[in-house]
Amino acid sequence: MARERREIKSEFFEKVVFVNRVSKVVKGGRKFSFTASVVVGDEKGSFGCGYGKAKEVPEAIRKASSSAKKAMFKVAIDGSTITHQIIGKHGAARVLLKPAKGGTGIIAGGAVRSVCEAVGIKDILTKCLKSNNTLNILKACEQGLKSLKAKDYRSRNIKGKTDETN
Repeated sequence: MARERREIKSEFFEKVVFVNRVSKVVKGGRKFSFTASVVVGDEKGSFGCGYGKAKEVPEAIRKASSSAKKAMFKVAIDGSTITHQIIGKHGAARVLLKPAKGGTGIIAGGAVRSVCEAVGIKDILTKCLKSNNTLNILKACEQGLKSLKAKDYRSRNIKGKTDETN
């Protein structure tokens, strides 16, 4: 009798960005463990990235995924792109995020592409500056997306200032 396999469809987009084997040298030899970076998003403007470490790869991915879900936040997006140009910074890593016209696609590499897919951004131009450390690029991208302002933020600010001067 064949068992039915049920696939549970998660409401989140989940992507493993980076898995690394790290070792600790002890008296008896080397002890290996694994680290994983995971990006989680709903493809509708929310996303989070997480980091996990364990003795086995699947456990490290599970921990990173759990951490990413806890760290989710909303991103200010305008249709299929971001609202304005921004540079995200973390450590030595700098990530330039630039809005693009419809039909451009995601012009990004590796970690930043995963983040854009998780958020639901369809048209964007990006460039990683200075560093190529995957974890720092992820965090720089996260910081850049967190500091995006809503499209009507500037007009509200200007309007508020003109009201005060009258």
